[in-house]
Amino acid sequence: MQLSLVYENGFPPGYFILRSVACDRVLDVEKDSYEDDAPVCLYPSTESSLVESFRVPTSNNQVFFIDTAGALCSRSSGHAIDVDDGRLVLRHRRPVSQPYPNKYSHSLPSFHYDASTGHVTVTYASDPAYPDGTNPSGAWRERTYYLTSIPERKPRSVLDDAAEALERTLRSPLSLFSGLQAATTVPEAAFDLREDEIEEQERAEEAEIDDAVDKVRKVRVVGTTVEEDRRLGARARERRVWEVLPLRTVARKTV
Repeated sequence: MQLSLVYENGFPPGYFILRSVACDRVLDVEKDSYEDDAPVCLYPSTESSLVESFRVPTSNNQVFFIDTAGALCSRSSGHAIDVDDGRLVLRHRRPVSQPYPNKYSHSLPSFHYDASTGHVTVTYASDPAYPDGTNPSGAWRERTYYLTSIPERKPRSVLDDAAEALERTLRSPLSLFSGLQAATTVPEAAFDLREDEIEEQERAEEAEIDDAVDKVRKVRVVGTTVEEDRRLGARARERRVWEVLPLRTVARKTV
């Protein structure tokens, strides 16, 4: 039964690593924490081998598995992964508290992997924004929730700001005298979205550049509709693509 459940979720049985194709980093429980609400991020792989006997235990915070209830779990701590306001966090199992579900006590989300697209989607049992059920609209059911990496730009310098200001001036000489600023268009549905979801839809090509020196990258669960998906650029789509790397017990595959 356990293997069947795992295959239904698209993940392989046993332990595996989740690698972001866009930034070539793997899912990682920060600082190998065991604490409730510990953040999960993306970080360069700390172990090159996929063979169990060759790996060091200190890299287990980058290894995951699907448990018998269908939850994504960290191998290092054994605790499940929850989604809190779009962020992945470590979650201890909690007793039911009324009114159920609520932000403290709720069903853990299910993670699904589609090998044909490389997408990892998240399924909720209740509204992720209002886990106590106080939002009557039910609009969250119309969204597909994707696991996506977030690009990180290096800090801007004074020279960067000066060059950008000069470029804007050359493109629009009259802007120095008009004092008018272009209005920013916000989709009607944006008022129902979190800030990072709006950013996902409105992110300009420049903001897709991922050149920060820091090794850590953020990972988020972002909900979009079919119409919003059509507006996404190529780089935003690539950030949704993941590779699942199963761990092996032997060095070579046997026939």
